[in-house]
Amino acid sequence: MPIYDYKCGSCGHGFECKQGFDSEPFADCPRCGMMAHRQLHAAPVIFRGSGFYITDNRKGSDVEAKMEKAESKKEDKADKAESKKEERTEKAASKKD
Repeated sequence: MPIYDYKCGSCGHGFECKQGFDSEPFADCPRCGMMAHRQLHAAPVIFRGSGFYITDNRKGSDVEAKMEKAESKKEDKADKAESKKEERTEKAASKKD
């Protein structure tokens, strides 16, 4: 069972209470007996290691160089396809003559 932090609204006393997940988020204050409310806390997150994304901890020039190389490959493929299309039309025109 998890342990939750509670704080009394009337006396301000803070305490811990072990409750089940499906329990109501209220408990009685051990100091004054009034109803206390569950406190919410941000979960601590610690990232360790050399990076979690491809662009983390890398030099900008490496990433940019890879992107430029990929773009140039795409342009080369498009140029080759266009030149092949022009060759086909020239051959078709020469056959007609």
